[in-house]
Amino acid sequence: MSWQLRASDLGDLARGATLLGTGGGGDPYIGKMLVERVLGDGYITILDPEELDDDMFVIPTAQMGAPTVMVEKIPAGTEALLALRTLEEHLGRTADATMPIECGGINSMIPLAVAVEAGLPVIDADGMGRAFPELSMETFAVYGVHGSPLALAGERGEKVIIDTGDDDRQMEWLARGITIRLGGVGHIAEYAMTGADVKRTAVPRTLSMALALGRAIRLAREEHGSPFDAIAGTLSNTLYCHVRELFAGKVSDVERRTTDGFAKGRAVISPLGADDGEELEIVFQNENLVARRDGIVLAIVPDLICVLDAESGEPITTEGLRYGQRVRVLGISTPEMMRTPEALAAFGPAAFGLKEEFVPVEQPRLARRPR
Repeated sequence: MSWQLRASDLGDLARGATLLGTGGGGDPYIGKMLVERVLGDGYITILDPEELDDDMFVIPTAQMGAPTVMVEKIPAGTEALLALRTLEEHLGRTADATMPIECGGINSMIPLAVAVEAGLPVIDADGMGRAFPELSMETFAVYGVHGSPLALAGERGEKVIIDTGDDDRQMEWLARGITIRLGGVGHIAEYAMTGADVKRTAVPRTLSMALALGRAIRLAREEHGSPFDAIAGTLSNTLYCHVRELFAGKVSDVERRTTDGFAKGRAVISPLGADDGEELEIVFQNENLVARRDGIVLAIVPDLICVLDAESGEPITTEGLRYGQRVRVLGISTPEMMRTPEALAAFGPAAFGLKEEFVPVEQPRLARRPR
């Protein structure tokens, strides 16, 4: 069933999207301000994917770049709509709706701003079920919809069309290079598809799930309950039903660098007690990729690794990690459509150069050490 999203919902949506962003996806607070600026007292119609007409024409919109750059390089606010219009002109067809390519971080918000300005509804689904660093890491591509042609726009009105046929990795490589030369951030329209394609290839109802997660965390705090219990309860009857606490402690080290258009690095979380055992290491590329303790993998992509403030349950992005933060780390299972052999080939451990094999987060003690 379709529903209406209003400005009063954006805070909860941003919080839930930060959680689903697994440390990356860009800061949704900036996206929230962009949406608030154009939305005012109005609303955005959110469409349930199962109710779409098969011939509906959908163009997802998003921002790409390194999250560390996005914190300092605020968008002008015109780029994403320009990308949409550029791709519409190239294809000779007007979009009936837009949608996120990822439900985590700022890209939960970019399509909302586009929707307001273009007068379009937004589909309650996305192509990652979380956030991933590369444009080719989409369930859309895994199940037969390709990202090219892609339109990319910059803050000064720059427009580029990239057409690589069905080669989504080449599309990502070229778009990443242009984004770097635009200062590290670009806005895109890609993966144009039909309503039938959405129903076949997208992860369903992820915007509504992000909103429910953010609301649950907020209400738990207001009612002096546990936000962590609220997260587990909210996810228990969804496609993300397994939630496991991986570690609790203090951030003792963060290494972070922006290179090749990505924020790459690692964080070390130490136990609070002197005799509490080994540290937890998290490796990230925009998003958290793998969590290891004493060489044992506790969680690994595509499952979610989420770092949250130990008291408030507020999710913390990779660019927001700081020495001394008291945190709890959760592992959350991804939907089964993101665990197939085809999906793991696109965004499993090997796609990031990790040596470990994928082991579901609900089976952490069966994880293998690196070979």
